[in-house]
Amino acid sequence: MPERTLILLRHAKSNWAGDEADVDRPLAERGLHQAPLAGQWLAGNIPGIDLAVVSPANRARSTWELASAELDSPPLTRIEEDLYAASASQLLGVVRVLPDEANTVVLVGHNPGIEDLVSVLTGEPVGMPTSALAVLGLHGSWSSAGRSPASLRAAGRPPAQAR
Repeated sequence: MPERTLILLRHAKSNWAGDEADVDRPLAERGLHQAPLAGQWLAGNIPGIDLAVVSPANRARSTWELASAELDSPPLTRIEEDLYAASASQLLGVVRVLPDEANTVVLVGHNPGIEDLVSVLTGEPVGMPTSALAVLGLHGSWSSAGRSPASLRAAGRPPAQAR
């Protein structure tokens, strides 16, 4: 079975200035600049993404909308209620039911769950500030995720690029 690629993307910086509910919080100006950079990094470093699974939170959906606009072929996107405010174990549950035909999947969510999931899967502590990506290599099927250590291929926030 081929190695699977799981990309974890934390949403871009959100705007705390308003009085909207947490799930409705929009991206801040900085987040509007961060998210496309994540998409540019994905476009330049990941040959193709089969599926994006995104939290229903406005800031996560907006992050993926801006990031995926940078891709030549944006993947099918699925909004997954279980990603909102999810723990690492809840996120692992989502990963374990990903479709077998998807070899590369991006999960767009929130901390602390995203950061904790990287640690659970790789055994390494990895900071996941806003717009950070972690690219993991998993051996076997999605349903076996977490049963053997995943490899950490890349992690961090894409640098700002001149336009």
